[in-house]
Amino acid sequence: MSIEVWAPKASRVRVRRLDDSGDTVVEDIEMESAADGWWTAPVDLADGERYGFVLGDGDDLRPDPRSRRQPGGVHEASAWFDPSVYAWNDAAWTGRQLAGGLIYELHLGTFTPEGTLDAAIGRLDHLVDLGVTHVELLPVNGFNGTWNWGYDGVLWYTVHEAYGGPEAYQRFVDAAHAAGLAVIQDVVYNHLGPSGNYLPEFGEYLREGSRNTWGDSVNLDEDAVRAYIVENALMWMRDYHVDGLRLDAVHALLDHRDPHVLQEIAERTDALSAHRGIPLTTIAESDMNDPKLILPREAGGYGLTAQWSDDWHHTAHVALTGETIGYYEDFADLDAFRKVSEGGFFHDGTYSSFREEEHGKPIPEDVPNWRLVTFAQDHDQIGNRAAGDRLSQTLGYDRLAAAAVLTLTAPGTPMLFMGEEWGATTPWQFFTSHPEPELGKATAEGRIAEFEKMGWDESTVPDPQDPSTFENSKLDWDEVGDGDHAQLLALYRELAKLRRERPELTDPSREGLSANAREARGGRVYELRRRDLVVIVNLSEVESSTSVASGARVLLATAEGVVFDGSEVTVPAGASAIVGPAL
Repeated sequence: MSIEVWAPKASRVRVRRLDDSGDTVVEDIEMESAADGWWTAPVDLADGERYGFVLGDGDDLRPDPRSRRQPGGVHEASAWFDPSVYAWNDAAWTGRQLAGGLIYELHLGTFTPEGTLDAAIGRLDHLVDLGVTHVELLPVNGFNGTWNWGYDGVLWYTVHEAYGGPEAYQRFVDAAHAAGLAVIQDVVYNHLGPSGNYLPEFGEYLREGSRNTWGDSVNLDEDAVRAYIVENALMWMRDYHVDGLRLDAVHALLDHRDPHVLQEIAERTDALSAHRGIPLTTIAESDMNDPKLILPREAGGYGLTAQWSDDWHHTAHVALTGETIGYYEDFADLDAFRKVSEGGFFHDGTYSSFREEEHGKPIPEDVPNWRLVTFAQDHDQIGNRAAGDRLSQTLGYDRLAAAAVLTLTAPGTPMLFMGEEWGATTPWQFFTSHPEPELGKATAEGRIAEFEKMGWDESTVPDPQDPSTFENSKLDWDEVGDGDHAQLLALYRELAKLRRERPELTDPSREGLSANAREARGGRVYELRRRDLVVIVNLSEVESSTSVASGARVLLATAEGVVFDGSEVTVPAGASAIVGPAL
């Protein structure tokens, strides 16, 4: 076999082989310079064998930029891993299209007490019973330390060793497919983490003098760097059989070339989908409110499958909590619910007070509703709060039930964050485990500075480096069967079942779709119509009535006291109901 590495900055490159401990050098093999900054050498590496590269005439070992395993962490030697060795059992897997789906976002380190891929396999039945179709994993690539959200990765081709490494990842995907669940992997291509990033020693991976919120911008002007990203995206779907990618903060991908790297990823994903014969999904996270991401390439778009809608989240959060500070301020508008339900974005060229400028573009009417992923909670919107508090830590059962109804009847593709389905009381906080004390201190101070504009009390911000911050963020599965937790979980299951059964709730078109919010004593009443099906969420202090089509019946109610007389339904204060015709 031949091993290759892109290292145009190096005048000399050696492959270093080490013993099983990774501490003793077995041999150094000189690599030959090839075209365009590549180096190559004929080397046969056994599965699990430790190795790395030595650049120039020094003696410092560097991990393989395309390493699949890092047993000793991101600063140590790589371990050779051949993904083709695994014997897959998913030959009959036909995939899951996103339309009509229900996504469940989870962080492996805090999803189970063990925090591993194998432990997560043991909870897949819970997701199946809930009605989930797509499991979305927060980033699993290699980062420095033991626990982290995953967005500070420095070796994008690896699977973090504490989660179980790459073979455990294959077992997880295989098990998910056996359970009927698609897997979406969250990937980060907009920056690299602050510790263990040796890529700039190899080549121009970063664009000098250009930064985004999280660090130096990735150099998309360089062909090899673009290939590093695109080939990584394909790796997950090809070698690990994942069914799609969630692309982190794509607005931070500074690309001056045509086609944009997002379009290239979409094109290559579509080609792989055709080859594999199953649907493959690409979902963008973007704060630009730009439909170009999801418009077909024939219409001048990038052709990605879907994108997140923070506007829907902000609207729901304000409705449920009344919180209107920071970027929530604009979403107190009475018309916000109608606008995000009917059009997808609230800011579609309108003035954003948080950004202090006009923001967004409208979504064309023929774009299917399911191309927007909508959620009442996610890792960012919880974890980036000062205390990492979930809705369940401030809201009672009635409001949590309202959140469930709003989320699972929204026109978009709904997404839940782990534990939301039973109103988990554990927070989900920002946690790190940087071995470097100065980096840990800088991270903690940076978090406090971020919250100034939101007006949150800095004294409530937990230390990201304190191990208890991580431990406190783990789900408590003992809650699931207790009291209101069990009742809320039953409601989510019922709503997911209703969503599968009622075609109105997954109709991709805007025809027959309307929404409104109206003031009532002590709050507001939200109403969503999907053809003849009506969703009423009464967040006021008084009962509320609305007309419905003849022949309708109550399909779901979150509390007793819903009255239906054949043409009008009356919903008590704090309750929600869904009314529609018999199928």
